[in-house]
Amino acid sequence: MQFTTLAVHGDGKTREHTGDVVSAVHLATAYRQPKLGEFQEHVYTRGTNPTRLALEKRLALLEDARYAFAFSSGMAATDTAFHLFKRGGRILLNDNVYGGTFRYASKVFGSMGLFYDLVADFNTLDFDELPGDVSGIFLESPSNPLLRVTDIGRLAEKAHAAGITLIVDNTFMSAYLQKPLSLGADMVVYSATKYYAGHSDILAGALVLNDEEKAGKVKLLQNTLGNPLSPADAYQLERSIKTLALRMDRQCANAAAVVDLLKTHPKVRQVFYPSIGGENRRIQEAQSRGFGAVLSFVLSDGCDPARFIHGLSLFDFAVSLGSVESLVCHPASQTHESFTPELRKKAGIEDGLLRLSIGIEDTEDLLLDVERTLEMA
Repeated sequence: MQFTTLAVHGDGKTREHTGDVVSAVHLATAYRQPKLGEFQEHVYTRGTNPTRLALEKRLALLEDARYAFAFSSGMAATDTAFHLFKRGGRILLNDNVYGGTFRYASKVFGSMGLFYDLVADFNTLDFDELPGDVSGIFLESPSNPLLRVTDIGRLAEKAHAAGITLIVDNTFMSAYLQKPLSLGADMVVYSATKYYAGHSDILAGALVLNDEEKAGKVKLLQNTLGNPLSPADAYQLERSIKTLALRMDRQCANAAAVVDLLKTHPKVRQVFYPSIGGENRRIQEAQSRGFGAVLSFVLSDGCDPARFIHGLSLFDFAVSLGSVESLVCHPASQTHESFTPELRKKAGIEDGLLRLSIGIEDTEDLLLDVERTLEMA
């Protein structure tokens, strides 16, 4: 079956005994057991829950994965992935990685006995020059907020040859546009709050993988750390996933139109988007079915970012992305405030950088709003 059919129907097996056309919401926290010494599949909802299980099976199907786990947030999924590494290990991150992930590495790694380094370009990473304690790579492609693209397949091959685990944060793409496991990644994490949920009303995360041993450890950590997704949120997220492809098709088309406007506008100095740049575009086209619906740009000198942000009428000023409504974000003060000014400058995150998450509104209305506001800026 194709992606959207799987998104709508799943495998159907979780509903066979009831005939429900949608998954039921199981709110019970405890489950009656047959008798002493015998246990049914569900015991306590922190460990397993029928509604969450239905969602996890659907997530795995969409990713062509063997295992999927749903978490209370994207950072909960990322936290669980980092817990798989042993003390003394070093993790490599994009130098413009999501600010929450950087905050975790800079503030929490120390207490876990882990270290980290920031990498400007994984495509040119020299594995022969890496410290001997590197045990993992945590990659965003495209990255947040500069939309830099990494050749995941090439990186996975080199990482595995060096005994390094590759984790890909695929939030910007979703499994609809890109499947890192098929490119060689060991694990994929998501802030499912974004495109999977798609309506700014669910906080959720996901982790998908194929390795049985690692999956067992993730399941243990999920139960032990107590960070699974609630049944009500699992139900809402599974419902939202059914329209993922439809939403993303519209959002990507809208984003392409906005990019075309910004690229040629005299009041825009630079635009960041996966289709821009020969090598960036070549890699993205080879490993993905689209360019996504997030873009960043810098206004020309003399233009006021604040006037642009507050002049927009269809773009809410908010930090998130991936929902049906369009949003504008100021990375330096919002998503990447955990970076020091020096780190932001080194990574290329200027104070004048703005990030747009494009929604499903009518294309003409979005273009008119952006163009009108640029004239005001």
